[in-house]
Amino acid sequence: MRTTRYVTGTGLVVGALAVTVVALMYPVMSAFNSGVVGSRSNINAQTVATQYGPLTALDRTFVTKVRLAGLWEFPAGQMAEQKGTTAAVKTAGQHLIDGHTDLDAAVRKIAPQLGITLPNEPTPQQQGFLATLSAASGADFDQKFANIVRLAHGQVFSVIAQVRATTQNTMVRQLAEQANSTVLDHMKVLEETGLVDFGQIATNTTASPTNPSAQVAPTPSAGAPTVIVTASPTFSLPPAASSPESQTK
Repeated sequence: MRTTRYVTGTGLVVGALAVTVVALMYPVMSAFNSGVVGSRSNINAQTVATQYGPLTALDRTFVTKVRLAGLWEFPAGQMAEQKGTTAAVKTAGQHLIDGHTDLDAAVRKIAPQLGITLPNEPTPQQQGFLATLSAASGADFDQKFANIVRLAHGQVFSVIAQVRATTQNTMVRQLAEQANSTVLDHMKVLEETGLVDFGQIATNTTASPTNPSAQVAPTPSAGAPTVIVTASPTFSLPPAASSPESQTK
């Protein structure tokens, strides 16, 4: 009887977590994918010439999103190292730190050369992810960390592949290759925690962010974690260049 109650309780917690993550991810991924599914004429209209090849609106969005990913996943990794209760969770946290340290250095190097201004703080939704993790502790933190971060990586994985396959800009292509390897590594170490709910991840990753009917409805449910957006955390990543010099021609 105790085992049945435990399994049922765990299922409710994972389900509530998935609903909360989808509600948080929807505006972020909808905005991102709006650039992916735009008409070819609209993309061409927003393309500029650079010495590294044409730079499209999707290219610019991708470069910005790499920076944004580091601004919340880097501190999430720090929290995992500090608060994780298992060696696997701490290892995943270190991989996030290492991966985004390298990716951030790469994106800060190419952004000024492409005339792209980078953000210095995460979006409100990403701050919500961090606030959720900050408020959690013990095994609850481990579970939320593994599933929130894994779902975010799964959502962006296919977009990175599309950028790599379509971009004509050599710098963006190199960044996409690095991001692809980094995201795959992070997905693997998160899965190795043994805490990822693959059923929910598969459902929420394949649902189209531009089609609300395909999403798990973000309806509040009993036991759902409360997301509290507090003041922006302190981030360890270096600031982006404030006024990049355009290299367009």
